Amino acid sequence: MNLPWDLKVNQEGNLEFGGCDLVLLAEQYKTPLYVMNEDLVRKNARRYLRSLRSSYPNSDVAYACKAFMTTWILNIMREEGLWLDVVSGGELYTAIKAGFPGEKILFHGNNKSLEEMEMGIAANVGRFVVDNYYEIETLDRLAQKAGREVDVLIRIAPGVKAETHKYIETGTDDSKFGFGISKGQGLKPLEKVLSSKNLSFQGFHSHIGSQILKLEGPILAAQRMVEFIAQVRNLFHVEVRELNLGGGLGIRYTPNDDPPSIETYVNAISETVKASCEELSVPLPKLYLEPGRSIVGEAGLTLYTVGSIKEIPGIKTYVYVDGGMVDNLRPALYEAVYTALPAKLLDNLSEPPRYVCVAGKCCESGDILIEQCSLPPLKPGDVLAVLSTGAYNYSMSSNYNGLPRPEIVAVSKGRSRTIVRRETYADLACRDVFLADLKSTVFLKTDR
Repeated sequence: MNLPWDLKVNQEGNLEFGGCDLVLLAEQYKTPLYVMNEDLVRKNARRYLRSLRSSYPNSDVAYACKAFMTTWILNIMREEGLWLDVVSGGELYTAIKAGFPGEKILFHGNNKSLEEMEMGIAANVGRFVVDNYYEIETLDRLAQKAGREVDVLIRIAPGVKAETHKYIETGTDDSKFGFGISKGQGLKPLEKVLSSKNLSFQGFHSHIGSQILKLEGPILAAQRMVEFIAQVRNLFHVEVRELNLGGGLGIRYTPNDDPPSIETYVNAISETVKASCEELSVPLPKLYLEPGRSIVGEAGLTLYTVGSIKEIPGIKTYVYVDGGMVDNLRPALYEAVYTALPAKLLDNLSEPPRYVCVAGKCCESGDILIEQCSLPPLKPGDVLAVLSTGAYNYSMSSNYNGLPRPEIVAVSKGRSRTIVRRETYADLACRDVFLADLKSTVFLKTDR
């Protein structure tokens, strides 16, 4: 049979990922289990850097760690020479703990707290991507207090609608992110930054959304941003040194998805920037791209164990697994669709497949991982692999219904190792203040 992604079938009839038998992984590490293919992660990171530097030498790639963040992945990105895109104090803390160089970190976020801005200044982050007037004013004041000058990019919404789910569109005029480009809105924050004493303007940032499967949106956004740079140059006579066009390239969640290759995506953007700059007589800025999902998404999968199976005659068959929306919120949040395969294929190929609904164990009717999935007959105890779960599954995981988060293992060339241990029941209560402690707690008085 034709297998999707980087899966293979071994002599035992079991699926292999990164050279590791998925049935054996489930037995060794238990389920639910996130599995990350280190070789594929590194390959994708290298493809981005190689193709961008080839077509646009003055450039860098920053990994958007909100897609998947552990010290393991941050060490890989550092080793592969990528920058890092963080959006919170927690992500910045993890990056620092992983030894990621602060000067290669871009600090995003539409509502950075005072503590987060101070933390970013102390960490000497390479760029603050400023998102609003409050941040510009506050960052200027905090930088002065620290005796520092801070390099900033101004986030611009180019008014481009991406062909994706509305919840992951970020570049339209009504986006919660950045300053709109229409009616001169993007010029006012630039005036504010240029008049500040402790902020050093470097350029602009733009990002139109994620899981983008067509090139028209990113190309149009690149054109509009270069046009905006030309306008800024003419009005302010200021050099725009850098242009960050974000990320957003989609991946294959089902066989029907057909995203452009990394190389096609990168070349389309870089060639558009070069052509637009030449047409408008704009000096080429340094170009940044910020991929996340397209580096780690297809490099991950999740293993589940099938529990009960409920057949409603003439209506639907439910196949229940030992995870669900706690380890993959995207179907409930975005109506995302996934592909699943039994980890042991040969035992399941003797009978024709049938459509079933793969459902989780949370006490929610909406805890459905795959609404309609064609699978061979399954029985309790079978292991099911859900593909392309490397992005936003672990990042969005929770302890709803008191369920511990799964373990994460990395696989490479037939070997596996734990990179995040499985949570225990004890972990769920480790931050609680217990009754014995409460008896000695002094209640604080709040003066009105």
